[in-house]
Amino acid sequence: MTAQLNHTIVEATDRDGTAAFLADLLGLEPAPVYGPFRVVELGNGVSLDVLQADGPVHPQHYAFLVTEEEFDQIWGRIKERGLPFWADPHHRAAGEINTNDGGRGLYWSDPNGHNLEIITRPYGG
Repeated sequence: MTAQLNHTIVEATDRDGTAAFLADLLGLEPAPVYGPFRVVELGNGVSLDVLQADGPVHPQHYAFLVTEEEFDQIWGRIKERGLPFWADPHHRAAGEINTNDGGRGLYWSDPNGHNLEIITRPYGG
């Protein structure tokens, strides 16, 4: 049996707002409620289960592998909303994208400080 990631929990100060932010920017369906979660379904069967935090959110990193076309669409939505973005995970190269591994990538933050990333090629690919 090969283990596969099924879901992960994303802490949020505003569960509904964070789920809507993720679904909107990534071009996904609105996130339904399942128990205490808003479930953001990704294209590969993995979900981001957004949970209202009782205290401070501990920022995490979430990277999304997308096609070249999806990259352009997401990048367009990031720019339309005036969100800052960077070419690197430490947020030093502002307003730039990277071309690592022959693809394109960029980073931006969600309202909770999670470091989000889109890439068109897997690392090392």
